[in-house]
Amino acid sequence: MRLAGMDQRRGAAYAALMPNDFLHCLDHPAGLAVAAAAPRALHAVQPHALPALLEGWPEARAQAALLGFEAESGRVLLVPDRQGAPGAALLGLGEAVPILQSFGAAASALPAGTAWRIESGEFPRNKAELAFLLGAYRYESLKAKKTGLASLAAADTRARTIAGGVMLARELINTPPNRLGPDELAEVALALGRRHGAECEGVRGAALASRFPAIATVGAGSDRPPAAVLLRWRGSAATQTSPLISLCGKGVCFDTGGYNLKPGGAMRLMRKDMGGAAIALGLAAAIMALDLSIRLELRIGCVENSVSGHAMRPSDIIKTRAGLTVEIGDTDAEGRLVLCDLLAEACEQNPDWLVDLATLTGAARVALGPDLPALFSNDDAMAAQILSAGLETGDPLWRLPLHASYASWLESSFADLNNISSKPFAGAITAALFLQRFISPGICWAHIDTYAWNDSTRPGHPEGGEAQTLQALLEAIEIFSTNKGGQHKNVSA
Repeated sequence: MRLAGMDQRRGAAYAALMPNDFLHCLDHPAGLAVAAAAPRALHAVQPHALPALLEGWPEARAQAALLGFEAESGRVLLVPDRQGAPGAALLGLGEAVPILQSFGAAASALPAGTAWRIESGEFPRNKAELAFLLGAYRYESLKAKKTGLASLAAADTRARTIAGGVMLARELINTPPNRLGPDELAEVALALGRRHGAECEGVRGAALASRFPAIATVGAGSDRPPAAVLLRWRGSAATQTSPLISLCGKGVCFDTGGYNLKPGGAMRLMRKDMGGAAIALGLAAAIMALDLSIRLELRIGCVENSVSGHAMRPSDIIKTRAGLTVEIGDTDAEGRLVLCDLLAEACEQNPDWLVDLATLTGAARVALGPDLPALFSNDDAMAAQILSAGLETGDPLWRLPLHASYASWLESSFADLNNISSKPFAGAITAALFLQRFISPGICWAHIDTYAWNDSTRPGHPEGGEAQTLQALLEAIEIFSTNKGGQHKNVSA
C-alpha cells in the first residue's frame, strides 16, 4: 500500500485518505440529520391541491396570499410558529415538471441548519426522501467555508441506502487526483467488499501483468502502480443457481492522454475518468446493503494514464488477457484497454448479465450531450429492461447501435485489431465494437458510456461527479433477479 506519507517524486506532502473517508457516506449520507429532536413538517403540494391544504390552516393561507405562493416547482413557503420561527413549510411541486425534481431543490431552498420530516402526500414518500438527500450533497471537504443546507430528520431505509451508494460514487469522482490514485481507489473497493463479507482480491505487480496485461500496460507510465480488484458476493437468500450479475468499471484516476497528450482544456476534468469504477462501486454498495438475491462479481481496473519513459507508445502492440493482440493507434484510447481484460475474465464465469461502465468517449457526449449516457447491448431484452428502469427512476439512458459493418474500421495490418478506428466517425460505436470483441458468445452484455459529471447544479444534481445510471441499473437488476430473467436470454449473433 502507498496511501500514507510523502509523495517524494512530486516533492510535496499530501493528506492520506483512507477507505473510511469515503465509505462513511454509506452509513450517514449527506442531508440526513445526525440528531433532530423536533423536526419541522414539510408539506409538498401541487397547485391543484393547494386550496384544500390551506383550508383550515389560516397562518399558511395568509402567508401564501401575502407572498403569492402558488405551489410552483421547487418554491418554498415558510409558515411561522407563534414565536415567529419557521414552524412548517410548503414545498411547491408544480404541475408540468416531474414531481420529485422539486424535492431535489428542497435542501437548498429551506433554511440552513433546519431539520424536516416529509409529510405524506400525492407522491411516493421514499422517492421524495431520496430526492431530498441527493439534493443535499456537496463536495466541500477541502473548503473552509461550507454551504449551509437543510436536512431530513429520518429517511426510509431504501432511500438512505441508494443515496449512500450515489454519494460514494460522487465522492470518489470529486476527489482530486493527488488524493485519489490507483492504490486508494483499489483500497476503497477492497474495504467495501470486506464491509459486506465479500470475497476480495487485489491484484498488483507481476500478478497484474500476467493476469491483466492490458491494464498493466496502461498503468506502466505512472509512478503510481496500477491495480485491479475483484469482489465476489452472494445475497443471503441467493443460491448457486441465482442470477450472476457481473460489473466491470474503468478506474482511470487521471488521464493525461499519454503520448497522445490531451490539450489543457480537455484534461481539466480528467479526475472523473474513474467515473465508471466509482459508479460500479456505488451500485455494488447498494446491491449488497439491500441484500438482493443474486450472485455478484465486481471488477475494476485502477490506473493512471501518464507520460514517461515507461508509458505505452503509439504503434506499440500489446497482448490482452483474451489472447488478442492490439495495436495502439492512440494512447488516449486507454479505457477500452482497461475494460477488455476485465470483460474477458468476467465472461469466463458465464454471468447472466455482464455490465461495464466507463467514461469512454467524447463522441457519446457529442451525440447525446452530458445528461444521457449511451447504452450499447447485444441483448434486446436486457437493453429494454435497463431503459425502462431508467425512465422509472428518473435516471435515463439512450440506446445506440452496435453497427456491425463499422467493426472493420478497427482492423490492423500488424495486430488482431487496433484500439482506435481508421475513420473519424461514430467514435462511441467503434469503442463499443472494440469491447464486443472480448465478449464470449451467449453472454448478455451491456456497455454504458457515461459522462459521470454535472457541469452545473440542478435540483438533485449538484455540480461535480454524478452516479449516472446507478439507480437505473439497480432497479433493472432487482427486477431481473426477481423475474429470474437469466432463463430467457436473447443474445444476437
